[in-house]
Amino acid sequence: MEQKPSTLLSIENLTVHYGKDTALEIETPISIEEGDRVGIIGSNGAGKTTLIKSILGLVNYQGSIRTNLTMEQIATHMQFNEYTDAMATRYIMETILQTKISKNPKLRELIEYFEFEDCLRKKYSKLSGGQKQRFTIIMVLMQDAPLTFYDEVTSGLDFETRQKLVEKMVSWYRDKDSSLCIISHYYEELESLANKLLILDKGHVIDYGKKEELFQKYCGRAVIILNRSEENELLFKDYKKLASPAHLIALSCETEEKERELTRLLLEHNLDYTRSSTDIEIIYTNAIAEWRVKL
Repeated sequence: MEQKPSTLLSIENLTVHYGKDTALEIETPISIEEGDRVGIIGSNGAGKTTLIKSILGLVNYQGSIRTNLTMEQIATHMQFNEYTDAMATRYIMETILQTKISKNPKLRELIEYFEFEDCLRKKYSKLSGGQKQRFTIIMVLMQDAPLTFYDEVTSGLDFETRQKLVEKMVSWYRDKDSSLCIISHYYEELESLANKLLILDKGHVIDYGKKEELFQKYCGRAVIILNRSEENELLFKDYKKLASPAHLIALSCETEEKERELTRLLLEHNLDYTRSSTDIEIIYTNAIAEWRVKL
């Protein structure tokens, strides 16, 4: 009989106020289990970072946050990190971690894995944005924590650097039981890293659950996405459309037969399209649209 994953963290009836404003309000219980990779998404001011700060005890809150972990078992990568510039990066690393690189196989493995060897002799201020992120990730991973929070881990990096960094993180965490909570506004990163989504809007939880289940709930069996144009709008005027970014048309495929019908039409007109059953941006857009209709 398969053993049920243990619950690492549970949140219930959580409220955070900044002055007279309510920054975060969680009424429906949220649980993070062993092995969960939770993508936390929402626009600016949705409450994403406030949630992490609440869990870490950095802001005052009302309600219940329960965990069987100690603070030492929770690692955090925050969006902005600064370190002293008085010494080379290797000595900052060794001082904070209280270990010598030469005597720590795990640290040497991480340095090599994230291609950081040539950065060790540089001062922190001389590192590029991508190198600074790799440094911080190495420091976080050295904790080997059961639960880790990442807040915009690739913010400010160019596309190629972001892609390489995410690929390394995906590879590093593969086959590990570690649980992650990842704040990111790059949906393609969460496609690779997350198996659950926590959708926030203006301090409220819109939904929380497995990525595939939320897709089916808000989008259907599959979705076909193509560029928006007057011709395409006219061609697909009789088909069910989902909420989508302004430059795209998202067509819901509620059945296999409907998908075949749409595909034939697309091929007949030689139209480029993508098909997805996990598209996080479409999940988010439709969850938010449905929520705001209810208000």
